[in-house]
Amino acid sequence: MKELVQTIATALVDNPDKVETTETVENGETKILLHVADEDMGKVIGKQGKIARAIRTVTKAAAARDNIRVNVEIK
Repeated sequence: MKELVQTIATALVDNPDKVETTETVENGETKILLHVADEDMGKVIGKQGKIARAIRTVTKAAAARDNIRVNVEIK
């Protein structure tokens, strides 16, 4: 899942070298933290959070196939 979020975010931003993802597992839930440059934050979140919602939806759909619960946070 980490690689999926990394790939999507890298394609969206102007500074792909500043995109970082970390993955942790807590209580059976995989948490993915996405860090981008400050100037790219709007591109990852999108208008009214639509792009962020789409990233979370795609990630959850991919995780459901493997019976994994996943949560994506953007910092």
